[in-house]
Amino acid sequence: MQTNLAEFIRNTPDGDEADAILRKCVHCGFCTATCPTYQLLGDELDGPRGRIYLMKQMVEGAPVTKSTLTHLDRCLTCRSCETTCPSGVQYGRLVEVGRKHAEQMVKRPLRQRVMRRLLAGLLPRRALFTPAMRLGQQVRPLLPRRLRDKVPVRQRLLAWPAARHARKMLMLQGCVQPSMMPNINIATARVLDALGIETIVAPQAGCCGAIRLHMGYADDALDDARANIDAWWPYIEQGVEAIVMNASGCGATVKEYAHLLRDDPAYVEKARRVVELTRDLSELLPAFEEQLVATTRRRSIKTVAWHPPCTLQHGQQLRGGVERLLTALGLDVRLPADSHLCCGSAGTYSITQPRLSYTLRNQKVDRLQALEPQLIVSANIGCITHLQSGTAIPVTHWIELVEHMLATN
Repeated sequence: MQTNLAEFIRNTPDGDEADAILRKCVHCGFCTATCPTYQLLGDELDGPRGRIYLMKQMVEGAPVTKSTLTHLDRCLTCRSCETTCPSGVQYGRLVEVGRKHAEQMVKRPLRQRVMRRLLAGLLPRRALFTPAMRLGQQVRPLLPRRLRDKVPVRQRLLAWPAARHARKMLMLQGCVQPSMMPNINIATARVLDALGIETIVAPQAGCCGAIRLHMGYADDALDDARANIDAWWPYIEQGVEAIVMNASGCGATVKEYAHLLRDDPAYVEKARRVVELTRDLSELLPAFEEQLVATTRRRSIKTVAWHPPCTLQHGQQLRGGVERLLTALGLDVRLPADSHLCCGSAGTYSITQPRLSYTLRNQKVDRLQALEPQLIVSANIGCITHLQSGTAIPVTHWIELVEHMLATN
């Protein structure tokens, strides 16, 4: 694809990146076959190839309209198209550039502006989100269905391990996870404790930046990344082995820190070190398979359906690790048909695009339920709560299942 960048973006980091990505696209259309929104809507502009054309027009100086913004908004950023693309087009990075500039060029309706700013201001801030979630949980039965779907029942907390170990790893708590499903973090620490590893949480680390990044607030997202690096750096200097991610959406974003901060001389080298240390649980724990098999025992759960989040299989390109580990622990692990397709959660997407989001959820739930599992497991807080709103089968994080199987329980 030939490009002729407009003056406003020529010779800028965004322009150079967009130009390099656009030139890789050969218009083959393979991406449309694995794009959830194209499959639902059948509109070329609601598939990766069509959106690429819209972004090409944007960076070449064509007028940016509300229609352009609408089609970019409908993108889930699931990055399934990247897995499919034979030319290696980094669509996820291109759409972040496109959203950033479209957000600056098109004025949204007031209702959209207020809602998006509210989401970008509330969700990443635990000090604000936690009391709001606690209130929601107290009045949950009274909430409208769509709002109740976003408020999980309050968990009875597991105990955080008290033991100290020579081996230490950092863990990102996340922004919404500690109040929505805190046992994911506690279960992670308990499993690592059983393996002789102490989990450290840096109090000042917060949102990974994904929420603001995907909404087009790039500068705010970079501030989130810098804040996390600052919070982690003293522990990195002390020699922690890894930075553990148990939310695949956070992991996919943190692994982009070196790229996101590539033009920040004060942070780029630190960001590279953070990326080197960052490990999703699914790539960390298989190395301890024999020890886990010896540490866990079978419980009443025998058959589980595995929903691999897009941020794990497409964003981080990690596949098979969870299935192999759970199978080694004696579980019957089943994948649904079209397991490569998005469940429709996609961060704030279920709030900003509810019709598309719930249609995708219902399709995914139907395929998961067809497997007749006792339990559905996933690896991202958004997917878990979104799927749970559509099924009576319990949905949980796979690390909570592993923790439940610990012989010490």
